Amino acid sequence: MKHRIKKQIFIFDLDGTLADAYTAIEKSLNFTRHHLGLSPVAYKQAKKNVGHGDKQFVQAFFSKKQLPLALSIYRNHHKKSLKTYARLNPYAKMLLYLLKRKGKIVAIASNRPHYYANIIIKKTGIRKYLDYVLCADQIQSHKPRPRILKDILKKFRFKKEQAVYAGDMDVDLETAQRAKIDAVFVRGGSSTLKEVKRYRNKKAVNSLRDIITLYD
Repeated sequence: MKHRIKKQIFIFDLDGTLADAYTAIEKSLNFTRHHLGLSPVAYKQAKKNVGHGDKQFVQAFFSKKQLPLALSIYRNHHKKSLKTYARLNPYAKMLLYLLKRKGKIVAIASNRPHYYANIIIKKTGIRKYLDYVLCADQIQSHKPRPRILKDILKKFRFKKEQAVYAGDMDVDLETAQRAKIDAVFVRGGSSTLKEVKRYRNKKAVNSLRDIITLYD
């Protein structure tokens, strides 16, 4: 029987996986649209377009001509919106606590700009559980390009077989697949299980608390 390599580092996407910032995103988007004389966008539509960085998100809802101003308004409003509406997903803090108690390395790999990721981390009080946070703008490489995961593994000198990456979107599973590390799909975020069906080498969980039992 082949020996299973023990997982030593658990890497998480932030938005939709550990934290819920969808309301903050929707509020900032519709504030911006109202400011520019546009009709509001439904919460579900906003939620469906996240995951690729704020510039790509905003450009989905504004013309090319409007984009520079829209992005500036959105980002300025979003600083306050996150402080009001961002919250942890159920069992996130419990999971992080248990992983640290087991001596695991815990990291975040996010397409969200690091300034805003830090607002969420501070607001939700999870900084003490994190060994490292890396955002796409810090390395100029967005998911699904795998560099963000490879850089985290390199920093802690782990092999890909020792790592797990958990996310709520197809872009997360694509990133894990390109980096050749195990992926966990957390249901309830921006992608449905049907939308990530093509990624065969994954585990799917209904709740963050299920991740602990997967790797005991």
